[in-house]
Amino acid sequence: MPTTLPPLGEILDLLPDAVCVVDPEGHYLAVSAAFEHIIGYRPDEVVGRRMIELVHPDDRTATALAVQRVMEGRPLPHFRNRYLHRDGHVVDMQWSAKWLPEYGVRLAVGHQVTELRELERKLEYMAGHDPLTGLPNRYRLREELERAIGDGEQALAVLYLDLDGFKAANDRHGHAQGDRLLCEVANRLRQALRHGDFIARVGGDEFVVLLPGCAGHGDARRVADTLQASVAAAEVPPFAGIGASVGVACCPADGRDAEALLRCADADMYVVKHRHRGAAAP
Repeated sequence: MPTTLPPLGEILDLLPDAVCVVDPEGHYLAVSAAFEHIIGYRPDEVVGRRMIELVHPDDRTATALAVQRVMEGRPLPHFRNRYLHRDGHVVDMQWSAKWLPEYGVRLAVGHQVTELRELERKLEYMAGHDPLTGLPNRYRLREELERAIGDGEQALAVLYLDLDGFKAANDRHGHAQGDRLLCEVANRLRQALRHGDFIARVGGDEFVVLLPGCAGHGDARRVADTLQASVAAAEVPPFAGIGASVGVACCPADGRDAEALLRCADADMYVVKHRHRGAAAP
């Protein structure tokens, strides 16, 4: 019995990836069965519609630029965007697309990467945040500080905050209680700052705050005093009335790069800490 190839459509409908054929104006001419499984629309519901209508609104500009590249004859592998599922939820997609001028159509094959994208977001968050307090970490601080300097902020203050006597008390009372206090301090510091300010945890009991638009040392020191009061109000038994030393550095007066500003604020913090110790001495 001679072998007969099945229609190409039946083969495509077995694929787990969505296959789409689009005309030069961006209207769907055909989609495979997987399109409904992934995005929720039956083939008869999308044929004739413009492809861009199903793309997430925030991704339409980037998608239009990608389409332009494909129409110029440059195949586009591994392009990602988001679609809106028929029931309203967001679907992350990864596409490979090619313009076929001899047929006058654009061919695209895409598969869902929602789970992969969620994992990537988690890894991105973990790479840039402190796992205990949820604050940005040293890596994110450096990024944010260099961005602020690179954007030519007219005024920028850096505050370096260290808890007084925390290490000894933490060893005495236990790390679990110490972690509770650090979380409480982080929350109080976050709440005491303005919208647009930035705070990061950069060490065991060390925090750095960026104050964009801060006019100078006087204003920065007033914010530092507010943060010190917020820390003093944090009570997690057996910790009570713990203090904080806050150093201040301003750009450009104390430096014009991230390293210089952090070094200056850190040095000023030790000056303040020494002053606190002197005041506490009998």
